[in-house]
Amino acid sequence: MIVIGTMQMSVGKIRMMNERIKELALDAGLLNYVDHETPRHYFINGHAEQEDVEKFAQLIVRECMEWCDAHATIDGTAQKIRDDIKKYFGVE
Repeated sequence: MIVIGTMQMSVGKIRMMNERIKELALDAGLLNYVDHETPRHYFINGHAEQEDVEKFAQLIVRECMEWCDAHATIDGTAQKIRDDIKKYFGVE
């Protein structure tokens, strides 16, 4: 088990992560990998800060909002859900 701030993550769980989640974690600075390894082996960045964890959370929330935009319906349900997510998490 690895602890980053208040976030705990089992190393084994990294292997099972959705590829998009891995991309977001890399973008946020939470994950690293060794360039020359195939397949890539990810590891938690031991120097990640609280800001990195917050950025990761914001990236996930934005991804959910974009999914709602891409699946908009005539009755506006997806847009309402998007607006509710934005308001609930306070993400711009």
